[in-house]
Amino acid sequence: MFGLDATLTALLILCLLAACVFEFINGFHDTANAVATVIYTNSLKPWIAVLWSGIWNFIGVLAGGITVAMGISNLLPVEVLTDADIFHNVALILSLLLTAIFWNFGTWYLGIPCSSSHTLIGSILGVGLAYSFIAPDASASYVNWNKATDIGLSLFLSPFVGFSLAILVMYVLKQIIKNKTIFKEPVTNQPPPFWIRLVLLLTCTSVSYAHGSNDGQKGVGLVMLILIAIVPGYFAINTSFDINDYKHELNDLKILMQKIDTRSLAKPDSFEYAKMNSLMVDLDMKINSITSFSGINKKEQFAIRKDLIVIGKTSKKLLESEDLNLSVKDKKAFKEKTSSIKKITEYAPKWVIIMIAISLGLGTMVGWKRIVQTIGEKIGKEHLTYAQGASAELVAATTISLSTSLGLPVSTTQVLSSGIAGSMVANKGIKNLQKKTIRNIFIAWALTLPVTIFVSGGLFIILRFFL
Repeated sequence: MFGLDATLTALLILCLLAACVFEFINGFHDTANAVATVIYTNSLKPWIAVLWSGIWNFIGVLAGGITVAMGISNLLPVEVLTDADIFHNVALILSLLLTAIFWNFGTWYLGIPCSSSHTLIGSILGVGLAYSFIAPDASASYVNWNKATDIGLSLFLSPFVGFSLAILVMYVLKQIIKNKTIFKEPVTNQPPPFWIRLVLLLTCTSVSYAHGSNDGQKGVGLVMLILIAIVPGYFAINTSFDINDYKHELNDLKILMQKIDTRSLAKPDSFEYAKMNSLMVDLDMKINSITSFSGINKKEQFAIRKDLIVIGKTSKKLLESEDLNLSVKDKKAFKEKTSSIKKITEYAPKWVIIMIAISLGLGTMVGWKRIVQTIGEKIGKEHLTYAQGASAELVAATTISLSTSLGLPVSTTQVLSSGIAGSMVANKGIKNLQKKTIRNIFIAWALTLPVTIFVSGGLFIILRFFL
C-alpha cells in the first residue's frame, strides 16, 4: 500500500483504525448533546432518537466542508512531519491518537460531558511541544501558535456563549409565548403537543447536523495528519490539480501583489510583504518547469506545502493592515486568489470523509445513555422542560454552525451543557443547578488540555525510542 513495506503498511492501517475509533467514541460521547432533550421530553423513543441523530451526523460530515479539518491538520508545522525516519512520525500519530481515545473514553465511562475538541487539540499540542525538546533546531517553533490561539479562544468562549444565549432565549420565549405548556415538566410517558414535538425534533436535527459538520471535520483533519506524516508523497499536496490552471492563479496573485505601494506600508507590514513576495517567487520557480504535480518528489511536495501555509499567514496579516492601499475590489480578489492557491494543500480525499462519516454516524447510535442521564437529570435540579430543551439545542446548533462557517472547531458538549445550565438558571436562578455535576464538568474542562498535553507528549518521547 502506497509503496510501504509490510510493517509500515500495518502501522498505517493501525493509525487509520485508531482515528476511526476516536471518531466512533466521539459519536457516542456526544450523542447526548442532540438526543437528551427529545428523550427527556418524550418527543422520541430513545432508539429512534439515536438512529435519527446518527443519520444527520453522517450527513453533516459529508456536507460540512473541510475548513475546520484544515485548521486541525495545520496545528503542527510542516517541520514536525518531515522526519526522515517515518517510524518517528508513526510514534507521533499514535501518541496523540491513544491519548485522545483514552481521555474521551474515560470521561464517557464516568458520565462526564467532556470536549472531544479539547481532547484532540491538547493531544496534538502535546506531541508538538514534546518534539521541540528533541528537534535539531531548538530555536524553531513546532506548534502553530497562531492557529492554536484562534482555536483556544473558540473553545474557551463557547461555554460562556452557550450559557448566556440560553438565558436570553428563555427570556424571549417567556415574553412572546402565551401557552405555558412549553414551560412545564413533561408528563411521564406522554408525548408533548404536536407543535412542541416538531420544534424539538427540528432542534435535535439541527444539533446532529451541526455536530457532524464540525466534529466530523476534526476526524477528517486527524486522518489527513496521519496520511501526510506516513505517506507524504501521496497526500502532502493534492496532485490531481491542473498545474496550468494553478500557474494562472499564481500569476494573477503576483499581479495583485505588484499593485501594492510598499512605501505606504508600516515596517512590520513591509516585512510581511517582502516575505510573501519571496515565497511567491520561490513557489513560481518550483512549479514553473514541471508539467504535473504528480511528478514532484516528497521533499518538494513538503516545500510547496510549507510555502503555501506561510503565504496564507502573511496574506492574512497584509489584508488586516490599515495601510494596505488596494481597492475594495482588489482586496477581495487578493483574498480569493490566496484561498484558491491554498486549495492544493487544503483538501481531503472523498474516501477519508466517507470513512469518518460512517465512524461518527455509527458511534452516535451506541453508548448514549451515560451522558444523556447527566445532561437530562444531573445538571439542573428540576426535570428538563420543553422550553429548556429547545433553547439549549437552538443555541448549540446556531453556535456550532457559525463556528463551522468561520473554520473554527467548537465543543458541542460544552455549548449544549452550558446551554442546559443557562436554561435552568433562567427558570429559577443559580440555585437550580446541581453543584456536584457542574463541579465535575468544570474540573474535566479545566484538566483536559493539561492532561492530554502531558500524556501525549510523554507517550511520544517514549514511543519514539521504541519505533
